[in-house]
Amino acid sequence: MNTFRDPTMRITLVHPAGFNFVPGQPDFSVLANRMAPIGIMQLASWLEKFGHSVQLHDCLGPYAPAGIVANAEIVLATEPELVGFSATTSGFMDAVDMALYIRERRPEVKIVFGNVHVSSLGAPILEHFAEIDYLVIGEGEGALLDLADGKPPADIGNLVWRDESGKIVVNPRRDRIVDLDELPFPAYEKLTGFPHAYHLPLFAYEKRYGATMITSRGCPYTCSFCDRTVFERLYKTNSAQYTYEHMKYLRDRFGVHHINMYDDLFTAKKQRVMDLCEMLIEKPLGVQFNCAIRTGHTSDEMLQKLKQAGALMVSMGIESADPAMMERHKAGVTLDAVRDTVRQIHAAGLRAKGLFIFGMPGETPETVKTTSDFILSLDLDEMNMTKFSPLHGAPIWDECMSGVGGETIEDWRLMNCLNFVYLPEGFFSREEMDALYNWHVKRFYDSKGYRRRFAKRLWQHRWSLWHVLKHLPETVAAARYFSSNKEQIEQAKREFKLHPRQPQGLKPQLSSDLQIDNVVAMSPVKLTRRQAMQAVAPD
Repeated sequence: MNTFRDPTMRITLVHPAGFNFVPGQPDFSVLANRMAPIGIMQLASWLEKFGHSVQLHDCLGPYAPAGIVANAEIVLATEPELVGFSATTSGFMDAVDMALYIRERRPEVKIVFGNVHVSSLGAPILEHFAEIDYLVIGEGEGALLDLADGKPPADIGNLVWRDESGKIVVNPRRDRIVDLDELPFPAYEKLTGFPHAYHLPLFAYEKRYGATMITSRGCPYTCSFCDRTVFERLYKTNSAQYTYEHMKYLRDRFGVHHINMYDDLFTAKKQRVMDLCEMLIEKPLGVQFNCAIRTGHTSDEMLQKLKQAGALMVSMGIESADPAMMERHKAGVTLDAVRDTVRQIHAAGLRAKGLFIFGMPGETPETVKTTSDFILSLDLDEMNMTKFSPLHGAPIWDECMSGVGGETIEDWRLMNCLNFVYLPEGFFSREEMDALYNWHVKRFYDSKGYRRRFAKRLWQHRWSLWHVLKHLPETVAAARYFSSNKEQIEQAKREFKLHPRQPQGLKPQLSSDLQIDNVVAMSPVKLTRRQAMQAVAPD
């Protein structure tokens, strides 16, 4: 029996907004894609399982107001005893501003921050932000429940806190949740406007309503640009049966008929995927889904099973078509393997989506054009090209901050993969990068192949078309706003000032295991983990 247990704590969990489009300008990106904040929804259902009262507030939600104060007032109206912010790097300073407002209005409310930004930076965050009481490093369920139960901070694994003298204390990491099936389904019902006002990327689904699921934690691979500080090296999954029941729950409770699986790599455990497919084939739910696969590691049999089970589209992380860039950032993936995998996907009757990153170290106008040519040659059904943003816990962070080979604007608010914060030495300016990015996007969507495929599927995408028509006034207003204010917007981007309270130069606080992984990933010569261990060992 837990002697620390408080019968009920009132907790409000917040998903801050940050800048998701152009800094300082209206955020119209949610017209094309509004994703449910799975992280805080999962924490909410977990805490309520143990008797606590939890509210959610999504600052990017369909009915959320604009501005820090208005959103903070909504949080205060829930009468919380503890407020938890789940903040990415780009949303962190918005969360801090909200936390400061809450602290000034209700100083007795405890404030905790979690997610990738604090997991990668750790204790130095508390040195700079007095309004934050606790940091939860890594997986959040255990630490947050201990806090809600009133357990002494000194006994809570994954917690960073201040003792009575003000000294910052970093508690040891706690064991990960081994069986993810212990977790209740995320608290979708607590999300105002779900599912009708949340929607998947346009033209990536055929049925409505849409929802997102995450059926695993972590990734078994180490890519140069990926931050793994939350789940570290342990890759765990929900079982096939749990995943099936989760899909059925979304269909029966909310009328969801398309699901995007947002696992880092959905098919990493092949037997789990095959078992799930068998269940969906034997007991069909009438639900379609999209998921991620790994190039060159997917069999014809698995792709055929995915198709039979209801998969519509599978995506592959390719990142670049320049061989040197691929070797450096996406080891183990070759252009031939990509071509073969796309052919396999299409042969199985599935759609193929390629995922690419523009602007990593080593990028030049020539490598971008090579990648653009390659993308058009693949006959992809869809593609996404992300603007590279370095992440604190990623293997490539130190190189990006070193000033060798490029320079980085360390403005956390801009690190949202929608702004070129890193300028590789192969480019003269970020404006040159933006122009080349826009050229490629226009080239892909204007291509005969894409237009032909799109026209053939127009009726299948009727719900996306209906969404566009329903929001046509906002879309037209957005287009007019950005065309008429183009010069001012470009000036605002150039002159955008750093948040006055954001520190710079903080060093990631990585476990020895992740330090070793990062050395292996970034070494120009192939190293074993044992050799890398010697490289990071203290003198």
